[in-house]
Amino acid sequence: MNCIIVDDEPLARAEMQSLILEVSKINILGSFSNAPAALEFLKTNAVDLIFLDIEMPLVTGLEFAKMLPKDCLIIFTTAYSQYALKSYELDAIDYLLKPIEKPRLEKAIEKAILYHQLLSQGTVKNTVESNTKEFLFIKADRRFYKLNFDEIKFIEGLKDYVVIHTKTQKLITAMNLKTIHQKLPAEIFSRVSKSFVVNLNSIDSFDNHTIYIDESEIPLGEVYRSAFFTAYSGGSLNLDV
Repeated sequence: MNCIIVDDEPLARAEMQSLILEVSKINILGSFSNAPAALEFLKTNAVDLIFLDIEMPLVTGLEFAKMLPKDCLIIFTTAYSQYALKSYELDAIDYLLKPIEKPRLEKAIEKAILYHQLLSQGTVKNTVESNTKEFLFIKADRRFYKLNFDEIKFIEGLKDYVVIHTKTQKLITAMNLKTIHQKLPAEIFSRVSKSFVVNLNSIDSFDNHTIYIDESEIPLGEVYRSAFFTAYSGGSLNLDV
């Protein structure tokens, strides 16, 4: 798996390169101080993953992300937490706040490697064929698999696909998040951001900005917050806390 680093601060680029080498064996093809230079490099080099700063001169990381090919994964690296929700709307794999800790980086890279493997398997053959009140039928390799709703923890939108996170595995299907959400019972599953649908029964805790399910931190979008609070608590929680 090949990656590059894009950050306008030389020290930040050097530190990121050092951290990546310590926690992973992915190939670092280069580092760049600005988005135009990185974009020029991408024209002649195959890059699977970009570690991307946000606040940069010339072109911001968010603007640059919109220019990238669909098969290029992104991990945002920034000192500013306010861009987190926007980053997931751009199909970012993860969002790391500086100073970046090794365990957090290692987790993000492991996720990127997994998603790269899922997306590089060629045409995604898994499809959601039908649903009942209790389960979905997933078709994969000419076989049908029953996926009970209580096994699904959450569903994540990823480019042109969705990743169904269950208690035991991750399934990628060629379907958008809106379509699969419509196949799920509204009393159990809630849309909480542009990129996530969660099983209300799987939630461990949450605050005004984040939902926690096991080790996963799921962003709670502002436009979805009120509906989520109502679905989860019947409107009994104070949104201003």
